[in-house]
Amino acid sequence: MLGPVLFVLLCFSLYKQISRQTDLEIRFEQIKYSWQRIGFWIAVLLFFVNWGIEAWKWRIQLLPLEKISFITAFKSVMAGCSITMLTPNRIGEFGGRILYVQEKNRLRAITLTILGSISQFLVTVLIGTIGLIVMKYFSGKDSEAFKVIPGFLSNTLLITSLIVTAFTFMAYLQIGWLIHLLDRVKFLSKALKYVRLLEQFSKKQLLRILSLSLLRYMVFILQYMLLLDVMGVEISYQLSFWLLSIFYLLMAVAPTIGFAELPVRATASVELFKLFSQNIVGIQAAALAIFIINLVIPAIIGSILIIGIKITKEDE
Repeated sequence: MLGPVLFVLLCFSLYKQISRQTDLEIRFEQIKYSWQRIGFWIAVLLFFVNWGIEAWKWRIQLLPLEKISFITAFKSVMAGCSITMLTPNRIGEFGGRILYVQEKNRLRAITLTILGSISQFLVTVLIGTIGLIVMKYFSGKDSEAFKVIPGFLSNTLLITSLIVTAFTFMAYLQIGWLIHLLDRVKFLSKALKYVRLLEQFSKKQLLRILSLSLLRYMVFILQYMLLLDVMGVEISYQLSFWLLSIFYLLMAVAPTIGFAELPVRATASVELFKLFSQNIVGIQAAALAIFIINLVIPAIIGSILIIGIKITKEDE
């Protein structure tokens, strides 16, 4: 019950902020013709780069189990996107991905999806933590605007982020040692047989997966920066980068469900960017555009692919 109530409250809050914008007609005109700007289409085309990197990463993750083509890997991640829209914090991603894995390997493949998610989470919290430090201590005049956020809140977030980053980094690079350690706990030994696959990954392979996660992170940061520029949000690219790093950090830890994520995203982006820009409509439009490009479109494609799989199986 709390989820729908929060959804309505956030939507109402966003509506009120838009209605208070004095230059509303001008902002809507900017958005209306945004599709004619090259930055918009670059952001759209980066969709293929974004999910192409994820497909490449998924192929590497699957190597201990089986080899799949790049096209199959791409279809697999698209199918995963369709399921994530219905689950909290996209934890149901594996439900779609494993449909393209051999049936005998599906249970163990779930573990491999978790590995990829951990690597992406690690990159997000690491760069987000750096962003917090930069904005709090090293961004000159921009730091003054950022200081309107209560010190207790920003300090708590920073300390928590540092702890989470350090723990996640050690757990990721020492995943084999962590499994060996947990194996000593008797009631966990049966469950651990499904994750022993992770012991096969060398540090070199783990770093390769991590580097792909970093590359993908930079792609969707670039997409967002381009869309903010297209929507008339006049913030320097450097400042925009660090604000987005903090935004994605917040989104990584905030409890959300895919289909209800948009108002949460829009609210978080408005609260951050309004410290440096009064173009609330443009900020919300950029949040909507990135949501559609990176989440809605993949979910639609994934849903079509899953329907196709079901029809094929019924015909066999």
